[in-house]
Amino acid sequence: MQAAWRFARQMAPGVGLALAIAAAALALQAALAWPAMLLALGLGMLLVRASAQDSPTRPGVELAAKKVLRFGVALLGARITLEEIAGLGATPILVTLAAVVGTILAGGWLARRFGLARSFGTLTAGATAICGASAALALSSVLPKHKHHERDTIFAVIGVTTLSTVAMVLYPGLTTLLGFDDTTAGFLLGGTIHDVAQVVGAGYAVSGEAGDVATVTKLLRVALLVPAVLAVAWVYRAELKAEGQRAALPVPGFLFGFVTLVALNSAGLLPEPLRLVLVELSGWCLVTAVAALGMKTSLGALRQVGGRAVTLLVAETLLILGIVLALLLALG
Repeated sequence: MQAAWRFARQMAPGVGLALAIAAAALALQAALAWPAMLLALGLGMLLVRASAQDSPTRPGVELAAKKVLRFGVALLGARITLEEIAGLGATPILVTLAAVVGTILAGGWLARRFGLARSFGTLTAGATAICGASAALALSSVLPKHKHHERDTIFAVIGVTTLSTVAMVLYPGLTTLLGFDDTTAGFLLGGTIHDVAQVVGAGYAVSGEAGDVATVTKLLRVALLVPAVLAVAWVYRAELKAEGQRAALPVPGFLFGFVTLVALNSAGLLPEPLRLVLVELSGWCLVTAVAALGMKTSLGALRQVGGRAVTLLVAETLLILGIVLALLLALG
């Protein structure tokens, strides 16, 4: 008990600070209609001193950036049921799979063409293809660690959240320009926009039906987080082994939590009040973790990522849009 109490006292300042930033970001989101992830990052970066080696908040900031993050990703499983995914039908599921797999594979290849690390391309492409900031955080936990690892993760979170907001504004007009009906429009929005919140905003801006289809399509992409993280872990394990480095396959515990919640929710074993609490808690955990990551990253470090990284992320965003659009038009 004494050890647990000492641990809690050591972690409380940093975790409490990250939680306070998350609360401020969520309050500002409600007032300004700006993404909470970006607000939490910005506020966290203003307090970068909190993660300094001699700061009493450093241990808690480290805990929030890692453990709280993984717990939040696990709770995302409460959003999804297998019935909702199956209800899309075979063709939309295959189109979504093709878009996600194609974007992630192309991301590593494009990164090399831009003179960037393949792992960086996998990180940004995975965030683009699956579920934005949440996927970036999950994939970051299994990719090889290096001195710029956290900086690259923060860049991916900022980049996909920003581009997701731009897409939320522009893509509904694109569906109108292309003459899509509500179902097709919803599928395009759910299949291409990065973050869940922006998908919901864009979908229901078109119509109620488009919003419903967009949300379920997006949840299918979220469900692909588990196989994507496992596949990425396996690929980079093989790469490390080939280079003679330690090659233990990381199978993060949060993935088991994610799968368990999907199964329970699909079987109707999660009471609706509890499910809503878990979904809300997931959001709080992820925003808190992003606030902590912000406190660990300076603006100067982000500027070092460079214009090639921005170009790569934009290219990946246009790539998934192009794949989904091409398949929709080809299939009529």
